[in-house]
Amino acid sequence: QESFIPPLPGDHAVTPPMSLPSNNMLYPKEDKENRILLYACRNCDYQQEADNSCIYVNKITHEVDELTQIIADVSQDPTLPRTEDHPCQKCGHKEAVFFQSHSARAEDAMRLYYVCTAPHCGHRWTE
Repeated sequence: QESFIPPLPGDHAVTPPMSLPSNNMLYPKEDKENRILLYACRNCDYQQEADNSCIYVNKITHEVDELTQIIADVSQDPTLPRTEDHPCQKCGHKEAVFFQSHSARAEDAMRLYYVCTAPHCGHRWTE
């Protein structure tokens, strides 16, 4: 008797089942008459109805440079803390405002961002 290994559950994993004992992968196949998705073996007549209509996931992640998202006007925000311990590398001005990232990425969670408060500079950096 032929059996199968069901797809593994997961966030974005789409794993087609396997046909046993031949251990062949089952491929998606459309039953046009009944309008259902099947998994079928290419080496024998075995097929089964798919329990999930998703056969492929293309997850695209786009990483944005945090520094490009900071507007220079933030240096005029009176609610942000200021420091003279981190002078601007671009113009030499001593004062900068600073704040933490709002990124969901763990490596950015504690990173401090600085913006020069000198008029017409607005240089942004992180340390």
